[in-house]
Amino acid sequence: MWDLLLRGGRVVDPASGHDRAADVAVRDGRIAEVLPTGPSEAEAQETGTAAEVVDVRGKLVTPGLVDAHTHVWHGAGYWGLDPTPVAWRTGVTTWIDAGSAGAYAMDGLRRHVAEPADVRVHALINVSGLGLVAETGEHRVLDHLDVDAAASVAARQGGFVRGVKARIDARTVGENGLEPLHRAVRLARVLERPLMVHVGYGPPTIAEIAPLLSEGDVLTHCASGAPADLVTGDGLTDAAERALDAGVVFDLGHGSGAFAYDVLETELAAGVRPLVSSDLHIRSVYGPAFDLPTVMAKMMAAGLGLYEVVEAATVRPARTFGLEAGTLAPGAPADIAVFDVQEGPFPLPDVHGGLRQAPVQLRNTATYVAGRLLPPSASDAPPPWVPLSPAQQHAETGRQQRTRESVQHLTSPDDFDEPFPRHGA
Repeated sequence: MWDLLLRGGRVVDPASGHDRAADVAVRDGRIAEVLPTGPSEAEAQETGTAAEVVDVRGKLVTPGLVDAHTHVWHGAGYWGLDPTPVAWRTGVTTWIDAGSAGAYAMDGLRRHVAEPADVRVHALINVSGLGLVAETGEHRVLDHLDVDAAASVAARQGGFVRGVKARIDARTVGENGLEPLHRAVRLARVLERPLMVHVGYGPPTIAEIAPLLSEGDVLTHCASGAPADLVTGDGLTDAAERALDAGVVFDLGHGSGAFAYDVLETELAAGVRPLVSSDLHIRSVYGPAFDLPTVMAKMMAAGLGLYEVVEAATVRPARTFGLEAGTLAPGAPADIAVFDVQEGPFPLPDVHGGLRQAPVQLRNTATYVAGRLLPPSASDAPPPWVPLSPAQQHAETGRQQRTRESVQHLTSPDDFDEPFPRHGA
């Protein structure tokens, strides 16, 4: 007998090659089977096929989304946000925190964020022990970039730390140039984990950064308009082309200021297929990123198909960072996202005000982690260093009202009282 059966949805699971109408069966927090659509909801319950049957006909069913670039060290730094109030309404079940914590705070990120969270949280350790406690500048004092200390801390964390993060732009490195990157590379090689490098306004330039990256490393903010030598009018620059040929993984990392349609379209035409990540943090959650499904819709506005976009937000980031996630294969964790696919067109902006028309938008209707439905959860007010425009405040007030209405629709206060199996359980 299954614990849960999601019946009749369009199941898109690129890890398994599925794009078809199917039922998804869950037992003991893991995927039991993905099988042709069977009996009706009433028949399934009467015959004891499943303890709970949910009719998802007409909906899209995907693996729980894997966001490869987020910042969730909330309450301990400039950028952090709480993932739980976002996860239940977006389908993101695996969150990779991209460098919010370095050696000095990694224990805290795990204890106070990852372990209590209703979702799966992993981390990239910042090469700076400071992490992202401030808006920028963490690489300006080299004494904080202690590779041995960071390696020791990461080793104690085991599988929680999935890689290394370094922000390499003029504001962050100051007069230290490439030295922070050299140290980040050393740390990543000691840990035998990928290095994610944030790029922005140089120096250093892409031509200086790219030769230091190896196969499996990640270049994030790959569609930013800030670096002067990512693309030209004709395609990729030589430096970007060499990085791609070397097996460097390109990652979107939308965020507040790192997504330009013209850059992305040039890269797509050159054969780049980036990971789709949001760079969601306490500023970008209010726009223009908003959430990962919105970023996925922007990718479709740039010309990618639904299957490709789901692949780039599930199995590909999971494989990049060695995670057991992003698939509905039997035996995998039962992390599942269910969406209404709303037909467009929908005008969606990049960070510079450029518009494209998305053919569809994905509206999440249910998010399951280990087979358990995430309940509605309201976010806290933004901190004082994140002033909202009147339009943003109006949108946030509406979202909070919808969250309260969702909570009122719960049938029982005991529906969600069983704890989620925490990281490492």
